Formats: sequence, structure tokens, C-alpha cells
Amino acid sequence: MPAIHTPIRTSLLLAALVLATPAWSADPVHKETVTLTAGKPALSIQGKIQGYATAEYTLTGKAGQTLSVKLKTNQASNYFNIRQAGQDEALFTGASGGNTFQAKLPADGAYTVQVYLMRNAARRHAVASYSLTMALRD
Repeated sequence: MPAIHTPIRTSLLLAALVLATPAWSADPVHKETVTLTAGKPALSIQGKIQGYATAEYTLTGKAGQTLSVKLKTNQASNYFNIRQAGQDEALFTGASGGNTFQAKLPADGAYTVQVYLMRNAARRHAVASYSLTMALRD
């Protein structure tokens, strides 16, 4: 049997590794745009996430309006963060701030409420059933 030259052997080995490696996909993210109107009743959303999956609810608010968000959940490691569009730092981090937020919005624009599981629960593929209540006031 003839010897396989090193470049060919290397190419075959790389091809075998690529074909044998599982394809990794991004964790599922549920994205939803919600409409909140100042002075109207709060919006309540029921949802469920598992593992590293997240749910993102995007709303529009105006500077000076008060945004209220409350998370009720059956999973102790289930939290939410709030991000303002175009900003690197979170407006609110649930892991350190808890499951209730109420504050005046700093600027007009889009805000995203991201519901997630902490890593300790996510890596165990834990499931969280939650109710997220959001409201805006002038």
C-alpha cells in the first residue's frame, strides 16, 4: 500500500474532524415586541424558558416615564435584565436587583426586558414558568 503524503494526511484528518464535530447553534431566543401605553392597565405575559433559552420583550418608552416590571416565577434562578437600545450597560440587572424594577426612563427609545436563567440552573436544563408584568406611567 503506498504511503500517504503528510499534506494529504493532514487534510483527511481535518476533514474527519470537521465532519465528526457536532454543529453548535445559538441558544433559542424568543423575541417579542410589546406595546405599553402610559396610564393603561399593566400587561401580563406568561412564559416558559429552559436551559440557556431566553425571552426578550421590547417596548418603547419616553424619557421621564416610569417603567414597572415584576417577575413571578417558580424557579429561584430566574431573573430579568433591562437594556436600553444603544447602551452597553444594563439599566437593571435582576441577579443583583431582584425580581422587581420601577424607575423613570432616562431617554426616549426602545427598551428590552430579557428573561433568563442563571448559569447554575441553565446548565442543568432547568425549566422556569413565569409571569412578567409590565406597565408605564407618565
